Amino acid sequence: MSQWNELKAQCLQCQKCPLHTTRHQVVFGVGRENADIMFIGEGPGEQEDLQGEPFVGAAGKLLDDMLSIIDVNRTNCYIANIVKCRPPMNRDPKDEEQDACIAYLQKQIELVNPSIIVCLGRIAAKRILDPDYRITKDHGKWLCRNGVWMTAIYHPSALLRDPNKRPETFDDLLSIRQKLRDVHAKL
Repeated sequence: MSQWNELKAQCLQCQKCPLHTTRHQVVFGVGRENADIMFIGEGPGEQEDLQGEPFVGAAGKLLDDMLSIIDVNRTNCYIANIVKCRPPMNRDPKDEEQDACIAYLQKQIELVNPSIIVCLGRIAAKRILDPDYRITKDHGKWLCRNGVWMTAIYHPSALLRDPNKRPETFDDLLSIRQKLRDVHAKL
């Protein structure tokens, strides 16, 4: 059994936190398993929970549009979440829920081995980049950790709620596109 299949099988059987009692499906991740760029959100919403795939609702449609700006689509990137089961009423995942799930995400990152990680929203940024991360102040800033370039942008759901953030996000996307080009040029 491949490492991916083994990880997915473990994740599908997970009962490490109470979220397993209310989920319809585990939302493992989707995309190219050796992608140059990986996007990490906070957790599945209602549609994701029903369909078993990340970012399939209105936020997913917006994410697809955002990906097209940087010449990326779901077949050449990898998309995952901090938690793999939907928090009730789409609330923020609790720290203990994130703690229960983070090893799955860490293994996904290890297997994908991306050159770039983009956190989608403050929850992912705080967990992956810095516990003190402020999305309104720090979005679009780059850091390099263990040879991996990392940044965070507003979550697509936040952009649906507040379209005034879209111009800033467009600039962040252009920066991501350039970083992706720079990474490819070095390969």
